[in-house]
Amino acid sequence: MNCYLHPETPAAAFCRSCGRPLCTLCQRPYEGTIYCQDHVPMPNYQTQAPPNASAAYNPYAQSAPAPTVAPSNTSPGLAFFLGWIPGVGAIYNGQYLKGLVHAVIFGLLISLLNSADNTSGQPLLVMMLVGFIFYMPFEAYHTAKKRLMGVRTEEWSSLLSQNRYTGRAPIGPVLLILVGVLFLLDSLHVLEFRQVGRFWPLILILVGAYMLYARVSSPAPLSNPGPRPSDIPPSSDSSNELMGTGHEQ
Repeated sequence: MNCYLHPETPAAAFCRSCGRPLCTLCQRPYEGTIYCQDHVPMPNYQTQAPPNASAAYNPYAQSAPAPTVAPSNTSPGLAFFLGWIPGVGAIYNGQYLKGLVHAVIFGLLISLLNSADNTSGQPLLVMMLVGFIFYMPFEAYHTAKKRLMGVRTEEWSSLLSQNRYTGRAPIGPVLLILVGVLFLLDSLHVLEFRQVGRFWPLILILVGAYMLYARVSSPAPLSNPGPRPSDIPPSSDSSNELMGTGHEQ
């Protein structure tokens, strides 16, 4: 497949938003993700004062708005339909790693159900599987709706909030490595997966501990401080006093 702008050049990557094939010259990397020139997120900083701004308006003291992306031609209905297939709804929205994680979680739940026959944890696994099946299409629908409105979506949106986890821990690769090691040991008959499946409640403990750690370690929201003295415009009385002092001198 060749680049959509340079048909004579082979494609080296694909746009995260629209899936266009891109050569090395047409790639627009942004925070480790490849975009095309039409969908690369561009920060929109406010440099002019709004119409109703006061005389003491300072454009450098105002917070910049969140970056937006161009609306994509996605269909929330189609995303909802494809979301019933594990991982396909996320892939349709351009979130390939999330789609892979969805497929791995679905297969892992099926394997745990097979290894937990006639045990007390089987009903809970069934409820988790049913809930995850209904979660995928609705998650794909809301993500496609955000993309249709031009809202920038992260790779782990609705799973993990990157605003809270500034370290961006590689949860997806670590999860895939652990699952791959377990299945490799099972295929080599070194460690039976049925034996490992008995310890599946540890997954809930680890996830809960991680969420608790993230909640405790997240910084508290800063209170809105009052205006600095330098930001307060002088009143008319003080201006008149200064002018009177200047005339007396």
